Amino acid sequence: MYLVDTNIFLEVMLSRRRKEECKQFLRLLRDGRTSGAVTDFSVHSIMVLLDSLGRRQALRTFLASLAGYRGLHIHFTTLADEIRAVDLAEKHHLDIDDAIQYAVAISTRAQAIVSFDRDFDGLEIPRLEPRDVVEHLSKRGAQQ
Repeated sequence: MYLVDTNIFLEVMLSRRRKEECKQFLRLLRDGRTSGAVTDFSVHSIMVLLDSLGRRQALRTFLASLAGYRGLHIHFTTLADEIRAVDLAEKHHLDIDDAIQYAVAISTRAQAIVSFDRDFDGLEIPRLEPRDVVEHLSKRGAQQ
């Protein structure tokens, strides 16, 4: 199970440079070919950003699409996750949003955090980029 960071969804929604590799990865989650979690914190962050950009229709589409992902679930952070995040922020010099993601990755025993954010590099749970997951699953599928 992968923890999917906010920036993976934003890359697609904002048509950024690496949106195609993010789409490939998100299709794997949508089709249930791999599993992942996104935090409610990420969902709310995306909501705030898209609203501030005046993109409410895109926001509606994003929220509705989440129900269609067979391999993705929303992890609702607990107070324990958030307390752990404060400790992790101090220990690893993370900002609080990254620390929340990392705390959830730990509590869900994620095999990796899928993100472009290099602040996750060097932590106990590795950071992978979407293409890394896509390539790994493609190789595994070819071997079967």
